[in-house]
Amino acid sequence: MKIKIGLYGTNGHQIHKMLEDHPYAQLVATAAFDLSLLPPALRASMLIKHYTTLDEMLRDKEVELVSLCSPRRRDQASEAIRCLEAGKHVYAEKPCAMTEEDLDAIIDATHRTGMEFHEMAGTAFEQPYYTMRSIIQDGTIGTVVQVFAQKSYPYHDGRPQDEDIDGGLICQNAVHAFRFIEHVACRKIKNIYAIETGLGNPRNGGLKMAASFMAALDNGGVASIIANYLNPKGFGLWGNEHLRIFGTKGFIETTDGGTKTRLIVGDKDFGSIDAAKPVKNYFDMYIDSLLGRDSMPLSLDDELHPTRMVIRAKKGAISNE
Repeated sequence: MKIKIGLYGTNGHQIHKMLEDHPYAQLVATAAFDLSLLPPALRASMLIKHYTTLDEMLRDKEVELVSLCSPRRRDQASEAIRCLEAGKHVYAEKPCAMTEEDLDAIIDATHRTGMEFHEMAGTAFEQPYYTMRSIIQDGTIGTVVQVFAQKSYPYHDGRPQDEDIDGGLICQNAVHAFRFIEHVACRKIKNIYAIETGLGNPRNGGLKMAASFMAALDNGGVASIIANYLNPKGFGLWGNEHLRIFGTKGFIETTDGGTKTRLIVGDKDFGSIDAAKPVKNYFDMYIDSLLGRDSMPLSLDDELHPTRMVIRAKKGAISNE
């Protein structure tokens, strides 16, 4: 049995490349999708229907799950709810919503319709973060007291100046760092404070280039986060991530875009952690859960809590311009 997938939009990390010869998912429809992006075998398939609008695709009874990369992120929450109300499961690019009211409306729609919803929220389930998460959960570094998280991307002229298109720096970029704290360090953010700036934006527009955050954690711990579009090409990797988690027994970290790790406990430096274990893609986890083969590693509330916190951070952010 395969879950029948419909793709809407290409504004984000659409899943089309995963669907060629997928053992448990089958692409059956697209809408508002650039067909040249499909792998050749899928592009040539006569079994895939192509629609102009989301609503046209939602009338297709064969579609069971819609992957949303909406042309305007501001519209994505209402589009997700339309999908759920049409009897479709949803897999949505981040941020899935840009207000808490919209986020709550999505959660309410899942309860009301009985359909499943997940955000593309697999940050903590990629290596080396998955192994770091396991080490934290094992209590190896003791109680988590302080976390530093960094998420940095390059600037390019294709970045929208209008945050409604992709969610903007805080909701589109920094959410990864928030997930580092909540899903890797396994501590929920209780309160969040943010300051942002457009300094360094080479165009005359609204794009914010850097943001800093202070967070209070649910166990009494604290966290600091930075996010920016200042990663230079010379770094050599698209994402410049840094995560350091301090506990009462030691600390664990990854730097240089996840390429370097280190674990120190007490007076012993263990050096790099072994993060070679293969991990399952978050989309595959979702498909397996729909087929009853496995369960999702996070509750929906836990999965979406980093999104809730970036929405609050953005709403209360101070602008230093």
